[in-house]
Amino acid sequence: MISIQRTTATNNDFVALIKRLDEDIKVRDGEEHLFHAQYNKTDHIHHVLVAYKNKTAVGCGAIKHFDDQTAEVKRMFVSPQCRGEGIATKILNELELWARELNYKNTILETGVKYHEALALYQKHGYSPIPRYGQYEQVLSSRCFKKSL
Repeated sequence: MISIQRTTATNNDFVALIKRLDEDIKVRDGEEHLFHAQYNKTDHIHHVLVAYKNKTAVGCGAIKHFDDQTAEVKRMFVSPQCRGEGIATKILNELELWARELNYKNTILETGVKYHEALALYQKHGYSPIPRYGQYEQVLSSRCFKKSL
């Protein structure tokens, strides 16, 4: 059974999961890792989800204030051994619900061209491609998306 817990960026399970996420990103992004790492800090993230399978933390995600209308989806990760079980969908749906509760009208996100499973997930759930924004404007390997809530 999968359960989702709302928490903060100081949650020990979240910290452990994003450590694994960062290890994965370092391998996939290679030299670009250092650029992305500076924007993946959690000090300005206050809305975090941790997914548990049989009381074991197996996934996470967060939303971060982008502007008055928009929350940015950050730090999405599901343990490799649990992928394909719908956990990312549950996390994403709960993040969108939470964003609506916080009166955001949209969510945006950035992912990389190498993250085929992430690209498929976001497009499957109604995210539309948008121009690269903010720090990602000049990053050719970035793909940005938006969804109206």
